[in-house]
Amino acid sequence: MPREITAYSNPLIKRVRSLREKRHRRAEGLFLAEGLRILTEARETGRLPHHLFFARDSVDHPLVRALIADVETAGGEAIETTPDILSKLSGKDNPQAVVGVFAEFAATLDTIDRTTAPIWLVAERLRDPGNLGTILRTGDAVGAGGLILIGECVDPFSVEAVRASMGALFTVPVVQAEWDDFLPWLRADPGQLVGLSLDTDTDYRAARYATPCFLLTGNEAQGMPDDYAAACDLLVKIPMRGKADSLNAAVATAVMAYEALAQLG
Repeated sequence: MPREITAYSNPLIKRVRSLREKRHRRAEGLFLAEGLRILTEARETGRLPHHLFFARDSVDHPLVRALIADVETAGGEAIETTPDILSKLSGKDNPQAVVGVFAEFAATLDTIDRTTAPIWLVAERLRDPGNLGTILRTGDAVGAGGLILIGECVDPFSVEAVRASMGALFTVPVVQAEWDDFLPWLRADPGQLVGLSLDTDTDYRAARYATPCFLLTGNEAQGMPDDYAAACDLLVKIPMRGKADSLNAAVATAVMAYEALAQLG
């Protein structure tokens, strides 16, 4: 049976609000996700929040009722609260109907089976949570096996990244690794590393992709380092007909991923 919390001073509310900061997420091993669509995606993949906060006027929605039932059956807690408190938890003036507190999860290089998908996404020093979320959505759309984050990337469990992923955080495995660990792992088994670069004449549509294909996108501002580019089996570029010299990192990843999908199916 859900309990009710309506006071901002409640210790659980304070604790959950603190998860908006990376240091508290790391200390607790927890993160926030908001919105009925995202939490339903999580539920459908078998992931349920430890705590589910919902607005009292949303309790009659069938998906909210399903979430409440599954969370309580799994031993979690469902909590009815006010729109104002949901706003405080989510950091949005117009809060979603539900907010969930989830345990952080992440795959590792050792747990990846590269034979399970023809396409894998790799992002190096990705700094923008919106880009990370959009790349995750692209990964979900093309059936990518996962997203490998190289180096100092934005936290995939930040509120902004989770929101931008629109649920893809729960459907696309995320691995965080250093380049010096990733490259030997990649070379230990078959796999083509394809880098997006301005320093090549190879059009991304003319290139021949091979499975499993690892599509590498560099840092938004600086691109990928020279030694990363040198390690690629293939460098490709997206032709630019206007004055801009490159696309947004997430958009460029999507363009390249769909070409790989067209070739590799």
